[in-house]
Amino acid sequence: MKWRIKRMQEHYQQHLSTVDHVFRKLKPGRRIFIGTGCAEPQFLVKNLANHRSNLADAEFLHLISLNISPLTDSRFREMFRLNTFFIGRAARDAVGRGDADYTPIFLSEIPKIIKTGRLHIDVAMVQVSPPDPFGNCSLGVSVECVKAAVEHADHVIAQINPRMPKTHGDSIVSVDQFDAIIEHEEQILEYTDKVPDDVANKIGFYVSRLVPNGATIQAGIGSIPNAVLNHLMDKRDLGIHTEMFSDGILDLYEAGVITNRRKTFHPGKIVAAFCLGSQRLYDMIDDNPVFEFYPTDYVSDPRNIAKNDNMVAINSALEIDLTGQVCADSLGHQFYSGIGGQADFIRGAALARNGRPIIAIPSTARNGEISRIVPVLAPGAGVVTTRGDVHYVVTEHGIAYLHGKNIRERAMALIKVAHPKFRPWLLEEAKKLTYVYHDQQLPKLGSEEPERYRWTYQLPDETTVSLRPINYTDEDRLRHFFYNLGEQDVYYRFMGTVRTMEHKKAQPLVVLDYDERFAIAGYVGHEGDEDFVCVGRWFLDRATNMAEVAFTVLPQWQTKGIGTFLLKTLIDVAKEKGILGFTADVLKENSKMLRVFFKSGYNVTSQLEDGVYSISFLFSDQE
Repeated sequence: MKWRIKRMQEHYQQHLSTVDHVFRKLKPGRRIFIGTGCAEPQFLVKNLANHRSNLADAEFLHLISLNISPLTDSRFREMFRLNTFFIGRAARDAVGRGDADYTPIFLSEIPKIIKTGRLHIDVAMVQVSPPDPFGNCSLGVSVECVKAAVEHADHVIAQINPRMPKTHGDSIVSVDQFDAIIEHEEQILEYTDKVPDDVANKIGFYVSRLVPNGATIQAGIGSIPNAVLNHLMDKRDLGIHTEMFSDGILDLYEAGVITNRRKTFHPGKIVAAFCLGSQRLYDMIDDNPVFEFYPTDYVSDPRNIAKNDNMVAINSALEIDLTGQVCADSLGHQFYSGIGGQADFIRGAALARNGRPIIAIPSTARNGEISRIVPVLAPGAGVVTTRGDVHYVVTEHGIAYLHGKNIRERAMALIKVAHPKFRPWLLEEAKKLTYVYHDQQLPKLGSEEPERYRWTYQLPDETTVSLRPINYTDEDRLRHFFYNLGEQDVYYRFMGTVRTMEHKKAQPLVVLDYDERFAIAGYVGHEGDEDFVCVGRWFLDRATNMAEVAFTVLPQWQTKGIGTFLLKTLIDVAKEKGILGFTADVLKENSKMLRVFFKSGYNVTSQLEDGVYSISFLFSDQE
């Protein structure tokens, strides 16, 4: 052991150098890898401009650039060229000008092409923590493809920075892998996200409804992921498995919401490939065994992601078409960001037990001037997540569930979560594309499904039935509900034999204004992919300010108190809207329905004529 320590110390001293000496030994035309994001060796990068002749015609590889540097400065475009795997804010203009290159690739595959030599690296410039007595340094805040670069580059230049946090996992590299060592202390780059605005917060609220207790989440960076995290304070025992994270997880971790206790892959650990954040974050991860960093061919491998039960992958996008194709790396033909880990995590979460892949996207861009939900993707736009891979799409207007749905169902679900002012246009375009019924209708403008109306009913066996207003995307659910009713239930509900519930009959029952025509459904199952177990509705007679009410419960869900709760809920909403009372027509033999009315707590009057009871009661007239 003493021999090894001595050997490492000797290697360190023998390869200790200055930046000028090291750069003078470089030759033109080389492919040079630069450490990622906040781990960028700033001192080395800033000195590139002082050694142009030695770096002429060099190709610089980088995962993501945060800072403007000689790599992205147009003054040096004739000297060397950046090739980035993800277009960060610093490189966006350079790529847009054609002064830098972008390589579209899954994060999980970058280490592989380095290891196999398909992407040969001549020189790797990285930043690491000082070595321990055994000569082990930590890659700190970025391991992703940096580990592969250090292990397979012909020549490795390491900037030793005592401010680099020491991280656990697979972040260790030995000093004997370094061909040149430069000691330079400097502040690690910091990254600050924008504070989530109202739109991001609304998206975060909806996404949080899809995150169960005990879930493992992919928590990226940006205003939307941070908004999601802000809405998870009431959750319990969350875990983290993500390619990257930022300060957004810190409050949840310190509050004990993130415990990683129920993770089924690396239980007890926060697993990531790199992080971008503040000094507060770096202090938290420094030598903290809870945080483990691994290369992306491990972290972002869909097979490993899928080992996490209840995996929730949250990714953003730039544009999505009505069939569910997701573009996340370009604005038309103009490259804007990158594939990143989206495809890996969407696929991994889909494969996980009870996994939920989510695309979270604002409904508009350019201050509301354009819709991000479009009939067809812009010319040149790339598909990062295919229509076959997409599951949940969340905007500030709600949740659309697309997986396993036909094109008509997808189009209507996406129109519903689009910005209201673009919905009529999207519907007309969908009709032109023959995606939807030619007579498909939308509620009149301003008739939004009231989000505040959400209820739950607990059955004696602890099964929970959730209730919400019916909307125009529920047509197929309503038809499925109808065909699951017994013949007697249909006869009681429609007072006659009704055999079918085709589109022309169903559409008026789901296109509502929620003021004069109101309906709610109770359901079980995941939100967006639920099955109706009961339906209740009322229609207002404006002349009398009384509303006619009706409700139905599937046979296997009857005698559980659901009908009573449904009626009470319908009454509460009607009262809120200033309606005086309810009327109803009930067949004489429908004893169950009659019992619900007469036990409602109101003074119910009834009149029997031709085998039908005409029932009425005022909300002001309680027993």
